[in-house]
Amino acid sequence: MKVAAIALDAVSRSPIVLLKDATERRALPIYIGQDQARSIIAALEQQPTPRPLTHDLMLNMFHSWNIKLDRVVINALEDNTFYALLCTKMGKKEKNIDCRPSDAIAIAVREGCPIWVMEEVVLDASIPVDREADEKEMEAFREFVAELSPEELIRRARKTLEE
Repeated sequence: MKVAAIALDAVSRSPIVLLKDATERRALPIYIGQDQARSIIAALEQQPTPRPLTHDLMLNMFHSWNIKLDRVVINALEDNTFYALLCTKMGKKEKNIDCRPSDAIAIAVREGCPIWVMEEVVLDASIPVDREADEKEMEAFREFVAELSPEELIRRARKTLEE
């Protein structure tokens, strides 16, 4: 996923980071703190700072110790709280570090590494962005299934296994 926007909740005025999938048909809103919102915005806009901010400091430490940030993963949603991991590599050794999603996103934007979201989190917490495209895809699938005979399904399955 990628950071699509930082917005304010209309009621609570709390910042929200909005992640969108590659097709831009699903969005994942995550409430974050003011400081993390400012940090993400600064990274997105590539604003220079006179001294390293916390997320910059962490990346400076990773770089000085030859630790590569491979990706960040938003891996769980429990009791309305998102959880994330920093997935790192140091040589052949891989290590996942527990992290708040807002910090993970701020670090990922700075480093230019991918932001992954586990499928179950997307299913539980994402919102549709393009309902019309979703409905068209679902209708096309229904038509495909309605016209598919059991014999044709078996034939296609065999063909796929042979390839």
